Amino acid sequence: MKTLRVLSLLALVAYLISCAKVPISGRRQMNLLNEVELIDMSLEAYNDFLSQSNVLPPSDRQAQMVSEVGQKISVAVEQYMNDNHLQKRIEGFQWEFQTIDDPTVNAWCMPGGKIAFYTGILPVCEDEAGIAVVMGHEIAHAIARHGNERMSKQLVIQAGGVTLAVLTSEKPQMAQDLFLMSYGIGTTLGSLKFSRQHESESDMLGLVFMAMAGYNPEEAPAFWERMSAQSGGQAPPEFLSTHPSHETRIADLNAFMPEAMQYYNP
Repeated sequence: MKTLRVLSLLALVAYLISCAKVPISGRRQMNLLNEVELIDMSLEAYNDFLSQSNVLPPSDRQAQMVSEVGQKISVAVEQYMNDNHLQKRIEGFQWEFQTIDDPTVNAWCMPGGKIAFYTGILPVCEDEAGIAVVMGHEIAHAIARHGNERMSKQLVIQAGGVTLAVLTSEKPQMAQDLFLMSYGIGTTLGSLKFSRQHESESDMLGLVFMAMAGYNPEEAPAFWERMSAQSGGQAPPEFLSTHPSHETRIADLNAFMPEAMQYYNP
């Protein structure tokens, strides 16, 4: 009990010290970890993943389209961060957009802007606007530091609140497993290892990010309608899922649309 009280106190102190606000949403969050450390880990994991995957060459039209959309949104996001004195949120970012020839309906983003887009999701996207919906959502996860937040909580719960450096030194496999779990690497878009709160927040930020880049955010509900149809009704009930139901997220997107449209400049 004494150990539990000490850990609880440490967690509370850490929370008060590290509490930050997510851009746009304004939600307070706990980030115990140095984002630069996570970026270093992500670079190694990303390169390992690419070496074992069928990456489309830059000459491929699908890869070009994904990269073009990613570049437009990342430039708009960086401009917003600079204009609002939030440069530290993207410190150390080196954007990279790779398209993976894989039928899985999937996309994800690691710390530092390392993004993987699977060809399996492109038919659901249909066009650049659809790609922008997914790209904005994934970039939002990185900007909002959802992985850092999740991994911070797991370090307190599973590793007793030790620092990432200590955990990496003493239990490197646990550190790697926590990292991969925290960022949902290897899972499908419909079951990423983020909470429903994180997913909804990324939907909201993603709308704004795609709008900033000149993509109509009104395309987002249509994308999720296609995603719902593609799933064939196989998604689990919302209370069993880490992801909002398609119906819930479509309703939430439409509710936030007036705010997102203020950023839209075709």
